[in-house]
Amino acid sequence: MKYKYIIICFIFSTFIFFTVSAGAQHSLLNAESSVGQALINGLKIDKPLTFCSEPVPLNESEIKERLERELLYALDNNDDVILWLKRANRYFPHIEKVLKNKSMPDDLKYIVIAESALKPLATSNKGAVGYWQFIEGTGTRYGMEINSDIDERRNFFTSTEAATAYLKDLYALFGSWTLAAAAYNMGEEGLRAEMLVQKVNNYYQLYLPQETQRYIFRILSAKTIMSNPKKYGYFLSKEDLYQSGQFDQVEISSNQPIPIYLVAQAAKTYFKFIKDINPHIKNYNIPAGKHQILIPKGSATGFAERYDNLLQQWYAEKKESVYTIKKGDNLSNVAARFNVPVKAIMIWNGITSGKKLAPGDKLIIYSRTLNPKNNNTRDGIDRNPALLLP
Repeated sequence: MKYKYIIICFIFSTFIFFTVSAGAQHSLLNAESSVGQALINGLKIDKPLTFCSEPVPLNESEIKERLERELLYALDNNDDVILWLKRANRYFPHIEKVLKNKSMPDDLKYIVIAESALKPLATSNKGAVGYWQFIEGTGTRYGMEINSDIDERRNFFTSTEAATAYLKDLYALFGSWTLAAAAYNMGEEGLRAEMLVQKVNNYYQLYLPQETQRYIFRILSAKTIMSNPKKYGYFLSKEDLYQSGQFDQVEISSNQPIPIYLVAQAAKTYFKFIKDINPHIKNYNIPAGKHQILIPKGSATGFAERYDNLLQQWYAEKKESVYTIKKGDNLSNVAARFNVPVKAIMIWNGITSGKKLAPGDKLIIYSRTLNPKNNNTRDGIDRNPALLLP
């Protein structure tokens, strides 16, 4: 009887185990099937698709496949899509306003997603930079300042003006927004050459470099997903979206480079904040000349007076913080002598790596060892603001 009971329990346990396992496998298969089916459903375009009111020939199997490829690629990168949707709330309203003011199609805003995913510091291996990914030649041609100190390709407002002006010129040249966008990607001369050689003036029929063949479809996939995110499983509330910052703008004018930390202190904020909202300023200083700088909302009141006072203090401190290079000096032993990091000396003086010092050269060094007035210390460590915020 005892053995019979054990055998029955064993059989029952085995039955339960396989039943549960089969159920789990069935549920897993259903889940996988649901995910796959959701993707398949997402690829279905229920109504005619256009780009800037120009029809996309989805009735052609090759065109449909090219679009589906980019849609699947985008949907396989959920983190990217989520960031598109979040960042768009911050940037799209301004782009939409510029496009409307210039009587240009609203769909052009999706180009910035294909170009940079709205990342200000985006760069390409071809030297394109910023939100709208301008190469230096085109950026300069459209009025942007690009040098070792300033790169307005990183300035959202300036680069948006330049990008829309360029696209408008390309439309005038090609008579099609689709071709204009393709030319934006590969250059107008390259596209004109391909159209001439192939004797084709339709983007969808042109044999182009792979990046450009995919380019319009990347834009279309961004438009398709972002126009109806809930269809693809993205349910974002207003609180989930990134909000646009509110800023004041001030003008800085100087005949010499000015440390960014001075602007930050005058604006009652910190170095990183000024750098983040003015990404076109590449280094630690605002170069000589006249510049429009964004500062936190509300800090423009009294800014000029605070800035002037800080500037005068800095001029005086800088004058008293000059060291003349002597024979045998190098950056390492000078830094050790004044108990400051080598990199700090390089930043204060705009020295690039590899530069050799010669006797008689002048260095600015903010150190209480060099200038006893810089004696705001604790535990033997310099606490001078110029040292803390170079």
